Amino acid sequence: MRSGPIRKEPRPGDPIFKSKLVSRVVNLVMQEGKKSVAEGIVYGVIDQLAEDKKQALELFEGAIKNVMPKTEVRSRRVGGATYQIPSPVRYDRSEALAVRWLINAARKKKGKPMEEKLLEEIKNAAQGVGDAIKKRDDVHKMAEANKAFSHFKF
Repeated sequence: MRSGPIRKEPRPGDPIFKSKLVSRVVNLVMQEGKKSVAEGIVYGVIDQLAEDKKQALELFEGAIKNVMPKTEVRSRRVGGATYQIPSPVRYDRSEALAVRWLINAARKKKGKPMEEKLLEEIKNAAQGVGDAIKKRDDVHKMAEANKAFSHFKF
């Protein structure tokens, strides 16, 4: 038997900015356990965003907030048919999706180092354009198109 809800363990912030969001981005950029390489990429991007560290961090967080989706569709089987039901997204999932979309959009670009690709994608997201923003818009359009099935809520 279950003994109650599972509590999330508090995630420590990164060593430089003390930000949980930066820590999350570093962990998602990391490949094959090479955290120092991932930190170099992410900190390099933040340093290039603006002269002032505080302003650079605000730009970084603002870009991720721009990409965060408000609604998404989830599949639900009702009477043999599968419906895409729109549902609101919790903040932590929304943040996770935004970071994932940003990093995947940067990885898809070819011919440049990861630091340049991620910097370009974050600058685009801060301005409201780019592949990650397009992904968010596609998710919102899908939710809007399936609004008719919202009465099948979970």
